[in-house]
Amino acid sequence: MENNIIFRQGLKEFTVKDIRHIQEVVKFFPRLSRHELAKTLCEHLNWHSPSGASKVKGCLTLLERLADQDLVILPDKSARGRLTPDKPPSLTQRTVEKPLIKGVLKDFSPINVQILHDKELIQLWNEYVQRYHPLKFRRPFGHWLRYFVLAGDEPLGCLLISGAAKALQHRDHWIGWSVAERRRNLSWVINNSRYLIFPWVQIPHLASHVLAQLTRRVAKDWENRWGYRPVMMETFVDPAQYSGTCYKAAGWQNVGMTTGEGIVRPGKHYTTSPKTIFVKPLNRQFRRLLCSEQLQGRIIE
Repeated sequence: MENNIIFRQGLKEFTVKDIRHIQEVVKFFPRLSRHELAKTLCEHLNWHSPSGASKVKGCLTLLERLADQDLVILPDKSARGRLTPDKPPSLTQRTVEKPLIKGVLKDFSPINVQILHDKELIQLWNEYVQRYHPLKFRRPFGHWLRYFVLAGDEPLGCLLISGAAKALQHRDHWIGWSVAERRRNLSWVINNSRYLIFPWVQIPHLASHVLAQLTRRVAKDWENRWGYRPVMMETFVDPAQYSGTCYKAAGWQNVGMTTGEGIVRPGKHYTTSPKTIFVKPLNRQFRRLLCSEQLQGRIIE
């Protein structure tokens, strides 16, 4: 009986024994905030991503579900612990449109893809993306890398690498992994979730050249920052606006379309226009690795 599964939250299953343990922790630590309770329970229940990050957000959702069913009594939400929407970056004169930059690629060599660590440069990157990218700026969740595309000291564009989509029918069929393998190894797929070449930059083949450079370095950059080495990249292209020419030229493969349906959760549903899925392996053995139990990593906070 104690090992019967009675709750599922995201990809994790919880038994009667697990729920009793959660009830005991909540009862005996009444002064902990909800966030502190979630962090504690993630450690107790070994609830982590494959890369080692605690699943605090998922645990908070589970606690609220249990509270809704009167299975636990949670502390009040404090102002300190409440999540508020991020304000979009303020737009300043430093990101106003600049004079046209036009010419052949070799005239601007070397083109560099610079990873960002400095807070001021990250804020500048946020502002450029908010002003010029169709999807605007949105604070990346989980793990991420920001890059500037540079010719000398002149910024030409922005890149963001973040976590992969949880489930994509065509991508998952193309990889060939099972549901269990996807759940275990999804962290080793990363997503090029923002790519922007500034509108005043007109340099043929620049976009594909940058993607090729990114492919050569992103796995090492990610490992240096987050402690594990990804084996594949993905991205989404809106076919109503773009054909994905630069991705094709850089060797990315079109593996199908998204459905346009978001992740279904109780009381929540959203749709968007279907997007083309492009993928780029970062390791020749990516399929074997993604379908295996070999992938291991350590999280760096």
